[in-house]
Amino acid sequence: MSEVTSPQIRARKRRNGSDPLVMVTAYDEPGARYVDAAGVDLLLVGDSLANVVLGHEDTLHVTVEEIAHHVRAVANAKPHAHVVADLPWLSYHVSEADTVTNAGILIRAGAQSVKLEGGVVRLPMVKALLNAEIPVMGHLGLTPQSVLAFGGFKVQAKTKAAAKLLVDDALALQDAGVFAIVIEGVPPEVGRLVTDALDIPTIGIGAGPFTDGQVLVFHDLLGLNKNKPAKFVRQYADLGGLITEAVSKYAQDVRNASFPSAEETYANPAELTD
Repeated sequence: MSEVTSPQIRARKRRNGSDPLVMVTAYDEPGARYVDAAGVDLLLVGDSLANVVLGHEDTLHVTVEEIAHHVRAVANAKPHAHVVADLPWLSYHVSEADTVTNAGILIRAGAQSVKLEGGVVRLPMVKALLNAEIPVMGHLGLTPQSVLAFGGFKVQAKTKAAAKLLVDDALALQDAGVFAIVIEGVPPEVGRLVTDALDIPTIGIGAGPFTDGQVLVFHDLLGLNKNKPAKFVRQYADLGGLITEAVSKYAQDVRNASFPSAEETYANPAELTD
């Protein structure tokens, strides 16, 4: 089990002197192992796997079973970081009982908490999860599972009234008992307003520099995404280019018969060479 717990994360407010939280997505054992070795605080097995692993155009085409499959792989890395699993679309939109059952699948797969999108409308589900002793992280602002309702991936809370509604939702989630809230795709001043209003930490993605932490998608920050990265992404490496270059060299060596060499083959038994 992770050494970083949800109560520890709950206490990580920058205004109280804590370092900013660092969260990165992970979808398999190698990715989790390498990211955890970098010293991050949280690994998010996000429904973004629909986009960056399975090739879909949105996050609506991933199931609880698929998320659980990837949670198990991440948990096999035995990370120090806290493992959060996304509850995918329709897994917490029907009934409280279904919500708890679906979250339980992810916890049994190796997650230490679950994340769901939405504010006041999701309070019954949040409370049901907490009553089942399952820690919950919230997600407000640009909620990707609402892409059809939003009409696309658009910046949210661009008016004073919308910003107030976002703060109200955040306060409601805090009062219900979530231990942290992801704030996505809002102007930086809105990120500041929400962060200042809360006693629990906020983790921003496209929400400016004033949140209590930041999260990026593994494939985005390493240059592995097929699509143009969002404005809020900083790409720290071009591993996609390196992978293509490495495999091209391998293909060339196979075709020119320089691979495998003697160093890469086993010795023949003496009886076959007599």
